[in-house]
Amino acid sequence: MTNNNFDTKAFRTALGTFTTGVTIITTTAADGTPVGITANSFNSVSLDPPLVLWSLAKTANSLPVFSESKYWNVHVLSVGQEGLSGRFASRGEDKFSGLALDDGLTNAPLLPDCTARFQCRTAFMHDGGDHIIFIGEVLRFDQSTLPPLVFQSGQYALAARKPREEVRLTQAEPPPECSYTEDLLGYLLGRAHFQMINRLQGLLEQQHLEQAQFFILSVLCIRDRLTLNEINDYIAYTGYTVDQADMNVLITGGHVVVEQNRYCLTADGREASLHQIAQAKAIEEELVEALGPGDAMALKLLLKRLIERTDPGLPDLWAVSA
Repeated sequence: MTNNNFDTKAFRTALGTFTTGVTIITTTAADGTPVGITANSFNSVSLDPPLVLWSLAKTANSLPVFSESKYWNVHVLSVGQEGLSGRFASRGEDKFSGLALDDGLTNAPLLPDCTARFQCRTAFMHDGGDHIIFIGEVLRFDQSTLPPLVFQSGQYALAARKPREEVRLTQAEPPPECSYTEDLLGYLLGRAHFQMINRLQGLLEQQHLEQAQFFILSVLCIRDRLTLNEINDYIAYTGYTVDQADMNVLITGGHVVVEQNRYCLTADGREASLHQIAQAKAIEEELVEALGPGDAMALKLLLKRLIERTDPGLPDLWAVSA
């Protein structure tokens, strides 16, 4: 019985607020053709025996294949597989074209580089309204440390771990008359920046360079032959304004040469910059290991969004030159 007053669209939107993982379910048709679809209806059922479930619309073209097939695989997608999710959600193309597959327990296709994989045998099939519910016995499973791709309110998302207890940098509360707290975003961004740059400061001291020269070398390593004004345009976000004295330090140290008022890196300057980049990457690797790859990726995404929202119109350093 259908309730004509039931708002199906609003119901779908409300259901979409429940954050889920994204999976690809694969099987093999009787003629040997590989079949796969994207689904977020996957869920656990039982630990003993090990059972999982997912559902497929009765109108899906692949329903006869999955209904007749005995074996299927569930792939919990990692954040790097968003494109794969889109491919298997579409129709009318060879979804497996160019994909390298792993050897599985059955003939169902097994995709690599997933967060987790479950190789299953159909145990039960149930009618579920406009869907068929597949319950499978898990025959084999594996998992990786890759962070999962998730879906929320109609779009892809990243999952970041939330500590069970609030993270506090200090134990004491600020005095009542002070509204400046450790939760101020500007304070957190600034402190994180300076604590990370402090690790790099030791290398700069060895190279007898200041932060201003570090910014200059970083820019010239990406885009060479710039005027002083162009360099300042690119580093305006730092709050620094470099002048001829800063450039003279680099010229005297053999890091930079000037040709027709344009500054170019020397071989020594490029090597010094590469050492700085290597140190910065080492610091980042330690941070990723401490936070976890999923949290680190979520942090980068949020910082990019913040930078985009606060960008005063700085020139794009990585844009292709005209």
